[in-house]
Amino acid sequence: MTTGRDTGQPAVAGGPARHIPVLARPVLDHLAPRDGHVFVDGTFGAGGYTRAILAAADCRVIAIDRDPTAIAGGADLVAASGGRLTLIEDRFSALDAVARECGHETVDGVVLDIGVSSMQLDEAARGFSFRLDGPLDMRMAGEGPSAADVVAAADERDLAAIIATLGEERHARAVARAIVRARQEKPITTTRDLAAIVERVVRSRPGEIHPATRTFQALRIFVNEELAELAQALAAAERILKPGGRLVVVTFHSLEDRIVKTFLATRSKEASGSRHRPELHGPAPTFSLMTKRPVTADEAETAANPRARSAKLRAARRNDAPVVDRGDERLVPRLPTLAEVGR
Repeated sequence: MTTGRDTGQPAVAGGPARHIPVLARPVLDHLAPRDGHVFVDGTFGAGGYTRAILAAADCRVIAIDRDPTAIAGGADLVAASGGRLTLIEDRFSALDAVARECGHETVDGVVLDIGVSSMQLDEAARGFSFRLDGPLDMRMAGEGPSAADVVAAADERDLAAIIATLGEERHARAVARAIVRARQEKPITTTRDLAAIVERVVRSRPGEIHPATRTFQALRIFVNEELAELAQALAAAERILKPGGRLVVVTFHSLEDRIVKTFLATRSKEASGSRHRPELHGPAPTFSLMTKRPVTADEAETAANPRARSAKLRAARRNDAPVVDRGDERLVPRLPTLAEVGR
């Protein structure tokens, strides 16, 4: 067991972390754990943030992950936590309901680390990465349509829209056309099959990202409905945080960061009138920004953990204003639904 030496803090339950959590120090600084506090770690993964929170104070953590592999991997941490950790298999969009089911009507903090975990990328059978050949799956929870189902069923226009919007791929139309042409010859069932198809139409120079990176990203986000999940999770955090409670979100690409930035900007803005409409009123702000600009990793962290290079942290403190429906569905790009494309 690793201890917080000379800090007076509780031991880190469960021993050393199996991976390096990104921006761990800034996450803790913004969450500010105290004895008796209750936190929700909505994206447990390998448990990096949960371990750090439990080590920082005599507090409790409700950790959530939709991946049953992550839940199984966290069993030792639960056992070593002395009852301070509850680990739940669920979607983080339901984090407020999960917290209430655990007996907490409000919590002191919520942390979210958005995107695919290194554990998922490193397991070929999960089909997340083109670096390892495996079934073209990409489902975090192992249920619903897989990436292979989407590639097999979506028409060319829908595929192009998904790859362009969620992957920000300039050559999305060419990639979609190549996929449709290739699947007419044989089913596209493995990560290597799909990567090879994309490589034929997207060229890259030495030092640039792999040609299939953006297409794989788009399919992963689409299959797991990640952007809708994020928007719903932010709203769930707004509902469950007590006044003074803190929301900390770490994102890894512009689509996610844009949703978080827009959500927090909307929630922290005071309604203001003008000389033409001085009577203008709007919802009171439910959050106060703690980060005017996103926090990013320093050189030392990016050298030790290259994944941190693209990470951005945004944080806000919950005010006591009531929650008002503000149409959060507009935060998410309009695309065909997974049910429509994957059937």
